[in-house]
Amino acid sequence: MGEISSSLEAALQATQTRPIPKSPQVRMRELVKAEKGSTKAAAARLGCSQRQVERYLAGQVKRPTPRLAAALEREVHRTWQPRVRARAIKKAAAAGITVETRARFGFTSAAGSTDDPRMRRITEQLPPATTAQLLAAHQAGAGEQQLAQILADGLGHAYFRDRGQRAHGLEVEISDVDYLDVGLL
Repeated sequence: MGEISSSLEAALQATQTRPIPKSPQVRMRELVKAEKGSTKAAAARLGCSQRQVERYLAGQVKRPTPRLAAALEREVHRTWQPRVRARAIKKAAAAGITVETRARFGFTSAAGSTDDPRMRRITEQLPPATTAQLLAAHQAGAGEQQLAQILADGLGHAYFRDRGQRAHGLEVEISDVDYLDVGLL
């Protein structure tokens, strides 16, 4: 998981009202429940065998491998308290999110200007349309590059083009994300 995905996920997890279960067996049960009882679908999400999922459900395995433990935690976080998560996403999509980042920004602009990529620290509120697009892409499992492009477009509009007031046609690109902190409004 990349910096943008993990920051979005952390912001969404902060909206949860209960912590996720601690034991691997209960986590596995929650994941299978989210997959409507399909151990095969749960195994596909975790990248393990269906039999391994069944052994966890039966309590035959007490400690998962580090790789499986990380995958199990990640996938349970994605499905934990779906109504609370859905409300937080809907509210953020309507109001926007605040993004604080330190990353390398480059842009295309008129000849003779300083458009070389450089590290910038930016704190900006993204517009609701961009927020909705970013959260929908994250929920759909989009890759880090696609999320970076959506984020760059949103920050380009909000910061570099001053919400459409100047620098029309300026294309922004983001790379080398040092950190990213997402705040739901």
